[in-house]
Amino acid sequence: MDSLKKITQTTLFKITTLNSFSVVLKIGTGLITSKILAIFIGPGGMALVGNLRNFLTSLESISTLGFNNGIVKYVAENQKNKVELQKIISTVFISLLTIAVVLSFILYFFAAFWNDTIFNNHFDYSLIFKALALVLPWYAVSVFLLAVLNGLSRFKKVIAINIIGNAVGLIVSVFMILQFRTIGALLAIVITPAILFFVTFYFLNKEINFRGSIRLRLFDFNIIKNLSSYSLMALISSVFGPIIFLIIRNNVIKNLGIDQAGYWESMTRISSYYLMFISTILTVYFLPKLSMAKENRETKVVFWQFYKSILPVFVIGLVFIYFSRFFIVRLLFTKEFLPVTNLFLWQLTGDVFKVASLILGYQFFAKKLTIAFVVSELFSLTILYFLSLVFINHYGIEGVVMAQALDNFIYFIVLAVYFRKSLI
Repeated sequence: MDSLKKITQTTLFKITTLNSFSVVLKIGTGLITSKILAIFIGPGGMALVGNLRNFLTSLESISTLGFNNGIVKYVAENQKNKVELQKIISTVFISLLTIAVVLSFILYFFAAFWNDTIFNNHFDYSLIFKALALVLPWYAVSVFLLAVLNGLSRFKKVIAINIIGNAVGLIVSVFMILQFRTIGALLAIVITPAILFFVTFYFLNKEINFRGSIRLRLFDFNIIKNLSSYSLMALISSVFGPIIFLIIRNNVIKNLGIDQAGYWESMTRISSYYLMFISTILTVYFLPKLSMAKENRETKVVFWQFYKSILPVFVIGLVFIYFSRFFIVRLLFTKEFLPVTNLFLWQLTGDVFKVASLILGYQFFAKKLTIAFVVSELFSLTILYFLSLVFINHYGIEGVVMAQALDNFIYFIVLAVYFRKSLI
């Protein structure tokens, strides 16, 4: 009983419990949204939603200059140094706002080009990119504010913002899909994140005087220089990664049909639900811990805390998901999506290796190992691209998830070897 009481009183347990509630809520909203998407736009529309999501992931990284993890690190290290903290906030805010405004002009005046690139010229959704141009600055600043809160170790507030975001996203998505079908679904994806600016600003302003911290005279190019390595890392993973997925999906559409691409997007959507738990815990709890670890011995403690407490629970959850796959597909989508059940085994297998490697990959950001990260990430993306080309020809849409699983396994082995001194 005493040991159980000690566990329940630990910070990790409290954060995990609160985060679990956030993830359950997000999964709940995802269930409703996915069902509505399946009914009103079908597999083909789901594929278009996937393409837009990939594009937005890349755009977010560019608009925030890939500084997110760097912001968390430097804010965490300087949260007691008021002068340096103000410099970081002023410098990053001014930089991101400038970039976001420039990108907004490019999106708005070249909306037709982006439509043809992302959705193919068979669809005319130029309006989506014009709407995105208007909300992008708010979105970029919202992401920045959340990273600052994360760096300040305000775990509960970060999770609270995620909870509010889930609720807002559900309301906006349901309304837009019911009113405007496919274009409504696409608009909801674009609009919802920008709305969170007001929520995030409210929480952060209670911690620090944000408006009072923004001063042009505090702009420091050295901070941009220090964050530039994080920018390169984020550009590789958050820009090239989604682009590769977009290319693969378009290849599936060309060779297997848009419905097959929709099945893969549906499987990816299911995967993203349970991976939310891991990614949030890593970002909110483990990344700051890795950033503060100075020696291999301290890093080893963080790694094995993850492998002993989080990974086993995750694996058990995946076993349950696999045996419930038919129920899950019917619940989330419609009978039209039952072919998705054939993708579960390889997707879940790959996700085990993906999660096992995630904690190791965060060490790249925590210790600013730029070159090693870039090489490993490009190596992984290259393998994924070529494996998908080969496997699609032999195994159809299952070949895509098979390629992902094998790529995740290889990536985990590479990272385990590279960080062996912090594991053994």
